[in-house]
Amino acid sequence: MRQSTAAGEATPATMRAVVVTRPGGLDALEIKEIPVPVRKPGWVRITVKAFGVNESEVTTRKGESDAEVTYPRVPGIEGVGVVDQADEDSGLRPGQQVATMMGGMGRWYDGSYAQYVTVPAGQVIPLETGLPWDVVGALPEMFQTAYGSLTTGLGLQAGQTLLIRGGTSTVGLSAATIAKDLGATVLSTTRSPERAGELTAVGVDHPLVDDGTLAGQVRELVPDGVDAALELVGCSVLADTLRAVRRHGTVCFTGALAGQWTLPDFSPFMIPRGVRLTSYDGQAADLPADVFARQLRAIAEGHLKVPVAKVYHGLEQVRDAQADVESGSTPGKHVVVLTG
Repeated sequence: MRQSTAAGEATPATMRAVVVTRPGGLDALEIKEIPVPVRKPGWVRITVKAFGVNESEVTTRKGESDAEVTYPRVPGIEGVGVVDQADEDSGLRPGQQVATMMGGMGRWYDGSYAQYVTVPAGQVIPLETGLPWDVVGALPEMFQTAYGSLTTGLGLQAGQTLLIRGGTSTVGLSAATIAKDLGATVLSTTRSPERAGELTAVGVDHPLVDDGTLAGQVRELVPDGVDAALELVGCSVLADTLRAVRRHGTVCFTGALAGQWTLPDFSPFMIPRGVRLTSYDGQAADLPADVFARQLRAIAEGHLKVPVAKVYHGLEQVRDAQADVESGSTPGKHVVVLTG
């Protein structure tokens, strides 16, 4: 049986996908032939061209995600490709370039580690670019998280000072490039002195080596404290990050690279007087299509840098990609491009 697309082409009944049937090591990532997902009304089916590989997918594979993740599951919280099927009134047409991310994909419904993926129309971002798929595939999750943290979370404005704690992560590197484009002065951290050059390369004004107590270093550069701070390391350093921010400045908690998501015996009085604490967890709608288009143009024109660590080809290399992400040895985004 073949399903007819609006473009008059035919979609095969089955597809290749990476499936996690049970939590485990890298061998739990199995390539299987499974049915092409049937599109529901209000959803869009996408022919996947590339996808980023993320820490959260490693967590899913290990069985360390929260209870919403069930198995068997096709992982993948983001992807780029072209529309295969969509509702006629969706504004999307077969063959149109799109990106998608988050919203439960790869967690409570199957994600992008496959030749096709179906997602709600509301989390599809149309795009038009001549950039190669390996570049575009690096962008959705890290740009959406970085942009949403800086705008929805922090309301960052031109002329303000921003501290990024966890600066050599993919989101941290992306946030630095976006913040510079917004006109901010950026302080950003690394735990390894030899990696400070990675921060300088993406435009960071003040690379800082993070030894766990950063507030003093920040206030040597900005005596009153920074206007805004993006917390990506986690709760283990949150109190110190709060002390680096000026009165009426804001800290946005977005990630926990160090693994600590909660504070035992939390007291609101740990927050310095007048400092604001918020959080950001991100949705595709937080990255408007016109903003994404502007970022794509800036990349094409060489004004915005994409921190791509390595490109992999085909589903056969997904295990290698996850192994490299898990090792943390290569900074930047790991991207799988589908062939054929």
